[in-house]
Amino acid sequence: MKNQKSVKPPVNPINIEFISEPEKITLSNKVPAYIVDGGNEEITKIDFVFRAGFTSEEIALQSSTTARMLTEGGSENLTANEINHILDYYGITFNVTTDRDLTIISAIFLNKYFNKALELCREIIFNPRFPEDELKTLMNRRLQGFIISREKVSTIATEHFFESIFGKSHPYGLRLSAEDFLRIKPVHLRNFHSRYYTPQEMTLFVSGKTPPETKELLDNYFGSIEHFPSDRKKTPPLPYGEKKRNLFIPKEGAVQSAIRIGSQTIKRSNPDFISLLIVNTILGGYFGSRLMKNLREDKGYTYGIYSYLVSLELAGYLLIATEVGKKYTQKAVKEIIQEIKLLQKEPVKEKELEMVKNYMLSDLVRMFDGPFATAESFRLAWESGIDMSFYKTMAQKIKSITADEIIHIARSYYDTDELYTVIAGPEK
Repeated sequence: MKNQKSVKPPVNPINIEFISEPEKITLSNKVPAYIVDGGNEEITKIDFVFRAGFTSEEIALQSSTTARMLTEGGSENLTANEINHILDYYGITFNVTTDRDLTIISAIFLNKYFNKALELCREIIFNPRFPEDELKTLMNRRLQGFIISREKVSTIATEHFFESIFGKSHPYGLRLSAEDFLRIKPVHLRNFHSRYYTPQEMTLFVSGKTPPETKELLDNYFGSIEHFPSDRKKTPPLPYGEKKRNLFIPKEGAVQSAIRIGSQTIKRSNPDFISLLIVNTILGGYFGSRLMKNLREDKGYTYGIYSYLVSLELAGYLLIATEVGKKYTQKAVKEIIQEIKLLQKEPVKEKELEMVKNYMLSDLVRMFDGPFATAESFRLAWESGIDMSFYKTMAQKIKSITADEIIHIARSYYDTDELYTVIAGPEK
């Protein structure tokens, strides 16, 4: 046994050449639907995507409240209790998510209930009621959550960060107030729903082991919805950053400081986006990143620190986020800046770069692990106006990027003089 040599398991190259575009169909009312057919389980997921996010609002909380009230307010033919009872009885998972650009309504169900699920989705999404009593109950509950969240330095720092990089008057940077929760009325929701929950604002993403009659059923339930002329208000102008780049928000009684550092940056459609994503991963995009090793493992300043690269419809942004003890606040900021400058000066060593490449390629494969994940990845590309070749290009760039290119990208997109630094925590 002592003479036996350990043998490393074979390393197989990662190949995503099999990725293809989903099948596209167009319903009778011109609604586009993308279908990713696959998997072994008799389950289907449908994402109803509406261009009805924060940027479409005329009053704060209008988009998210409209979406929440779809199940909490009931419909023309069903009460909220009846809706939730039917969802439970048929085992239908129904979720709503609203972000800066979109509202996404997702339903997951067994194929044997395909007809029932589509019938219920149409009733919930397109025939809602917005009763005043239920709305007051919802907004009181959301207001209590809002008040509690204001006690967290992480929430305070994050909101002020987005306000700083996107601007106080832009929907991307708008900070909420308690008054916003009291201002919403049923008429605001009815107006928003009638304007944005329409065929011209909707796209469907269907994934799973879809039954043969899927296209016909989609058209029966959603292709017959009347197509009105667009009433969309103008898209907001591009966001701008505030002039002040360093901001401290004192929080009495806090024991930690929340640090947010970053700026606006390029979107997913930019040719440099993939390279920037690689640089971001090296810096703080995974558990073995430089920031994690420095501030968590070596210095013990924090339990965790991550950096993010996010693409929105109107802009992208870089964000480095962590929470540290009061006495480590300025030291942590200094170390973060030093790590950025190190990426701009010294070539990444081959061993570290290989580890990051393997991590990112493995993560890329997970993005296509089954029809649900594949549809989600396609939707991300669709949101940015690009196609699935983006992911093949990503795999190629991850494999081929060099240390010199990393230095170039770090210098181009991490200008430390242009970064915003927002800190919320105890007084210095």
